[in-house]
This record gives sequence, C-alpha cells and structure tokens, in this order.
Amino acid sequence: MGAVIDGYISTFSGSFSIAVLVWPLLSLLLSLPILLYLYRRDGWLPLTATLAVYMSILYAAGLVCFTLYPLPSGDSGPGITYGIPPVLNPLNFISDIAQGGLRATLQLLLNIVLFVPLGFIAKTLLKLKLPSALALSLVVTCTIETAQLTGLFGMYPYAFRTFDVDDIICNTLGGLGGWALGQLATKLILQGSTQMPPITHEPGFARRAVALWTDAAIIDICTVIPRLVIMIGLTLVLGDTVDSALLEHVNAIVFAACFIIAFALVEIIIPWKHHGSTPAGMFYRMSCETQQRTGAMRVAFYALRALVLFLLLVFLRYSVVPLALFYLVTRKMPYDFIPSSAHRPISTIESIGDQEVTA
Repeated sequence: MGAVIDGYISTFSGSFSIAVLVWPLLSLLLSLPILLYLYRRDGWLPLTATLAVYMSILYAAGLVCFTLYPLPSGDSGPGITYGIPPVLNPLNFISDIAQGGLRATLQLLLNIVLFVPLGFIAKTLLKLKLPSALALSLVVTCTIETAQLTGLFGMYPYAFRTFDVDDIICNTLGGLGGWALGQLATKLILQGSTQMPPITHEPGFARRAVALWTDAAIIDICTVIPRLVIMIGLTLVLGDTVDSALLEHVNAIVFAACFIIAFALVEIIIPWKHHGSTPAGMFYRMSCETQQRTGAMRVAFYALRALVLFLLLVFLRYSVVPLALFYLVTRKMPYDFIPSSAHRPISTIESIGDQEVTA
C-alpha cells in the first residue's frame, strides 16, 4: 500500500516543481492588483491576508500544472491521433474503483481535496457566500475539463487528458467542503477585530519583509512600464536606422533613470510625506519611523534607509544574508539606530494619528 501511495504521489512531483518555479513570476504579476483590490474593499490589509494571497497564487499555479501538465509530445499513440473520448457517465467511478483499487480511490479523493483550498479561499479571502463559492468551483472545474477536452482550447488538435463528469462533481464537492472549513475557521478566529487597527511604528521582521516585497513590486512595475513605452517609442520613431549598440546604451540609461525615480518616490518621498508609511506600509498599517526625528536626524535616517534598501534591491544575493543576520542579532535595521529628536517613541506623539497616514 505504501508503494502504491508513493508511486501515485511521485506522478505529481514534476507538476509541483513547475508550479514552484513559476510562482515567483506569477506572484510579481498578480499579487499587486489583488492586494490593491483587497485594500480598496476592506480599507486595510492584515499581514495574514497578504500571505494568503501569495499562497493562493501558488495554489492556482499548482492547480493548473496538476490538471494540464505535462503537455503531450510526438505524433502517434493514445490521445495523439484520435484524442481521448470524454467520460459522461457520473457512476463511472464505481467501475474505476473496482478495476483500479487503491490507485483509483486515491484519484477520486484527490479530485475532492484538490478543490478544498479553492473553497477555503472563496470564503476567507474573497468572502463569497455559499452559492457564489459553488459557482466559482463549478466554473473553474468546467474550464479545466473543457481545456482537457479541447486540447487546451485548440492549442493541440486532440484531447490529451480525459474529460470526466465525475471530476466536475468531485471538484465541486471539494469546493463545498473548503467553504465549510472556511466558515468554521472564520467563526473560530473572529474576535470582533473588524475595525482598522492603528498604524504600528514597531513592525516585526515578517511585516517588514512582506512590505519590502510589495514595494519592490511597485518599483519594478513603475520601472518596466515607462521603460517599455520609451524604448518602443524610440524604435518606432528611429526605425531601422538606429544603431543596436546605441539603442542598448539608451535602454540601460532609461532603465537606471526609471528605477531611481521609482525608488525615490516609493522609499523616500512618499514615506517622508506620510510619516514613514510607504505605499505598502499604508496597506499593512505600518511605519518605518520607529522614533520621532526632525531636521538633520530625519534626513540621516532616510539617507541611510535608502542606501540599505538600494543595496538590498540591487545586490540582493550579497546583502540579504548580512542584513538578516544583523536584524536577528539587534532586532533592528541599521537605520533604526539613528537617534531620535525627542528621545521618545513616535507612537506616543499624538500629532501622528491614523487619519494622517491613511490614504
């Protein structure tokens, strides 16, 4: 029995590896608009919601890879020449279990378990009611089964996976079970904390890291889009007459300029104007200013902070480990050691309140 289970799980190891590989790229592309939507809906973003978004993206990548990967190759064999016929009998699972035994049972259970996270996400993150969550599960599973039936929507001229109506039923049941678990979890952890929490001026390492990741995504988007627009415009205007080496040189200059401007806006100008809250800090209800600083001390704080973050973003492989070790030992970032002007925590100063830092 153990050998059967190990062999069954090993068939999905390649799909999971592919999902993990594409996860960082998908997170960069999808997490920011999702987080913006959640912030606009709720008015703030708890750290748990942010982590749930990243894990949800990993789940979505895994779901696609498990159900559609590996893609077929060759020009002959089952499913290549004539395609795989659909299974439309909803009771076909009985004969499958009778013939396949434990492996067929595991396949049935996996089809249920595979959609439990989707139902859980629908309840806890998307806050969907039961009918909407069931509709979401049904739409997702029908989309996947249709992709299998149509050869990935016509990308292949044949069906390379089996369309099975039992999969639709099991997936929808899994979504229902996940929604029920989400309902239970919501009741267990809900403690009346629906009001927006105050801005924290003493963020922990996890919140700092997630906020930096989000700010880095914003900087990347604000760097890439203007750069593409400028370079495409130059290419269209100059045409084939432009020297390729000169174009690469201009591209490097435009990239550096866009990055510096975006970095200055996100990590210096915006937090300076909003009492230490970067764009991500506004989402996660945190400020980088742990103490009240004015005049030269505040300038020194932002100068050192900009230098540290610049080194971290540009030379990640060389700076991340020393910086993490520094925080592990001191429980502070290097710029937190810049002395305050008033010699008291900024959280005690009444002039800096929630209304001033929310946007």
